[in-house]
Amino acid sequence: MPTVSEQQRDLVGYGASPPRAAWPGGARVAVSLVLNYEEGGERNVLEGDPASEGFLHELVGAPPVVGGRELNVESMFAYGSRAGFWRIHRTLLAHGAPLTVYAVGQALARNPEAAKAMGAAGWEVASHGWRWIDYRHVPEEVERADMARSIATIEQLVGRRPVGWYTGRTSPRTRRLVVEEGGFLYDSDDYSDDLPFYVGTDEGQPHLVVPYTLDANDFKFLIVHGFTTADDMLTYLVDTYDTLHAEGADRPRMMSVGMHCRIIGRPGRIRALDGFLEHVARRGGAWIATREQIARHWLAAHPPETP
Repeated sequence: MPTVSEQQRDLVGYGASPPRAAWPGGARVAVSLVLNYEEGGERNVLEGDPASEGFLHELVGAPPVVGGRELNVESMFAYGSRAGFWRIHRTLLAHGAPLTVYAVGQALARNPEAAKAMGAAGWEVASHGWRWIDYRHVPEEVERADMARSIATIEQLVGRRPVGWYTGRTSPRTRRLVVEEGGFLYDSDDYSDDLPFYVGTDEGQPHLVVPYTLDANDFKFLIVHGFTTADDMLTYLVDTYDTLHAEGADRPRMMSVGMHCRIIGRPGRIRALDGFLEHVARRGGAWIATREQIARHWLAAHPPETP
């Protein structure tokens, strides 16, 4: 088992015989819906950043403005918190579907009403860092302080500290810092499997990884040759679920769906989420769960081996 400090690549995983997940109710697929809440934590010269945000907005391919503001991009991010979040909120409540929020601490602090709505809905709010930035070149002491600040902010605004972590653009130290913090059940900074798995730590205590996805993810609306219409994403989600559902007859699987307030929260895209939830309900065989629920189930059903 690779350790956190070694950052070794595991290209074998579970191999031909993955464990039987034993999801509740005999479900074939554990479905994890994830909403990235980032609006207000992105790069901006008002925050002391050297340039405006250049990633995941509607002006695909437009370079960041160095040393200045890009007001169009700022307003596109604001749409996510002002309107997109609430459209997604209404859709999920209508379906009674649980959700995990990857919340950027600074973004959540700038919209306490959204944070309150997340808590009232019973959603899991995991930490997505303090800022929505690339942490590869951030000093370790800054990354550690940002982690603590994000935890405290989520706990204050939602009423419960986060037990899940996802940075997205990690540093080589991120997982070690998550483990050292001591309060996390899992992290999701990995895309390498259809089931949770353990990695070793320097302290000898296995750490749980609940893998995420960048393929069944609405960010593909904002990349070249990605999704264009809601039907594109809906078709991909349905195909993914149906394949995992078929495989799950023998060995159940997990499916993640990644979303962003400013992306799928647009009126022309929300049908992808609504249609997918309708399909899953018709097809059956799903356990729609938060990532915390999946992590707690895995820890109980498949406890780590003692070194």
